[in-house]
Amino acid sequence: QVQLRESGGGLVQAGESLRLSCAGSGRALDSYTMGWFRQGPGKEHEFVAGILMSGDSTYYADSVKGRFTISRDNAKNIMYLQMNSLKPEDTAVYSCAAKSTFRIPKTRAEYAYWGQGTQVTVSS
Repeated sequence: QVQLRESGGGLVQAGESLRLSCAGSGRALDSYTMGWFRQGPGKEHEFVAGILMSGDSTYYADSVKGRFTISRDNAKNIMYLQMNSLKPEDTAVYSCAAKSTFRIPKTRAEYAYWGQGTQVTVSS
């Protein structure tokens, strides 16, 4: 099975950018469709973005479309989430997830493997 580890979270001001990384170990990430989820304070878990195994198809939640970009480097066994024009409502714990599938799942229950999460805080 694959192990996932996020990094890159932190405290930024509104309008700034951050890039999150999700590094895989134990198995090659190119065997998995990958996703990013987040959970803000007092909020439900929210699907943020997903990317197919090959990287040639992506999907974004409406709340981040146009501001966030998901990508992957299968040669380095890593996935990224570039977050631009951050807003205070983007404050959350961001987690990456993986599933061996040829579609992009949008719910937590569909993903088999998870990282521990990284905190992103956006101040106004």
